[in-house]
Amino acid sequence: MRQTVYQTHEKAEIDRLLAEEGHGFLGITTPDGWPSVVPVNFVHLDGRVYFHGASEGEKMDSLGADPRVTFTVVRDLSVVPSYYQHPKFACPATQYYQSVMIRGRARFVETAEEKARVLQALMEKLQPEGGYEPITAEAPRYRKSLATTAVTAIEIERITGKFKFGQNLPRRKQESVADRLEQRGCPIDLTTGAVMRRGLAARKEKP
Repeated sequence: MRQTVYQTHEKAEIDRLLAEEGHGFLGITTPDGWPSVVPVNFVHLDGRVYFHGASEGEKMDSLGADPRVTFTVVRDLSVVPSYYQHPKFACPATQYYQSVMIRGRARFVETAEEKARVLQALMEKLQPEGGYEPITAEAPRYRKSLATTAVTAIEIERITGKFKFGQNLPRRKQESVADRLEQRGCPIDLTTGAVMRRGLAARKEKP
């Protein structure tokens, strides 16, 4: 990572992103040797990333042949206009973002108990309001689905975060950009402002 100012090792912020984002991008190598990137819904559970899908197809064939994977989650934050920092110079225009990059190995989940726990966690993430019978290995309603649905775990070997929200700016400029984004008031700007405020607070606490 060339600009280390954007690198983060803050576990709480990495976990927050993995908990809140609904999908990520799975990097695999297909049996013919071609790289491929597949978008998948996922859940981060017990220090692993899990996703589900059909038990057959190119993705599963690829993972069976080579379990090495990369997995990336990205959250777009605000586009910051150049004039927030300079009245005429175009180069300060940028887009803020948060990303997590994972390297690991895929493992096919075999037991109904682990499948049920993962699928229940995925439902809680994507449908937090409920409205369904909880998924358990013992529930007759889900017996067939648990038998036919493929669930895959990524055993994480390396995880890094790259968050860009103005850390390269002097504190006063970073606070000014956060103020202007919050005044603009779009939902994405309010999210960005919250991220920037957390970063500023952490920056203040460090010696």
